Amino acid sequence: MKAKVGIPVLSDVHRMEDVDQAKEVLDIIQVPAFLSQQTSLLLKVGEAGKAVNIKKGQFIAPENMAGAIKKIQSTGNRRVLLTERGTCFGYNRLVSDFCSIPIMQEIGCPVIFDATHVIRNYGIPSEDPRGGSPQFVPHLSRAAVAVGCNGLFLETHPNPRQALCDASSMIPLNEMEGLLRQTKAIHDMIRAWESLNCRIRNAE
Repeated sequence: MKAKVGIPVLSDVHRMEDVDQAKEVLDIIQVPAFLSQQTSLLLKVGEAGKAVNIKKGQFIAPENMAGAIKKIQSTGNRRVLLTERGTCFGYNRLVSDFCSIPIMQEIGCPVIFDATHVIRNYGIPSEDPRGGSPQFVPHLSRAAVAVGCNGLFLETHPNPRQALCDASSMIPLNEMEGLLRQTKAIHDMIRAWESLNCRIRNAE
């Protein structure tokens, strides 16, 4: 994919044994949400020397992700991203707490918002149309960018129902450009306001 498309590649690793092979291919190594507190895996991933994206566990308060970051940084690797992908309160839908974005940014890392995993309905197979609510992806994406996230994690497919994974939470590829244009416009507006506000404070 890197050779054909010419873009950086990110993927999960689930086992320590996979890290050495993964680092030869990946530009960013991703730690899945359910493994975000596994010390041995985090240390091995940090030692790979690649940028690391840690998905916040659904069961972890945003401020408690500081521990995972410290484990990566203890290896000398300071290229760490965090991804917000919802919080579970004991039922089969995740809740987006947009306060978690600035909270995790205050820890000192860029924060990505995963708008497609957060709308999964857990307990229902991903190939079942009831397994997700992709109609909410644009709303959540726009909100996350307005809050100030540093990037978006979005899953897309030319024909979502034929996707081999997370079919019920994909957004159609032909809708991606419109969504990205919308979120880019919001991003630019927020950054322009922040820049203006900073200049006003400095002038005072």
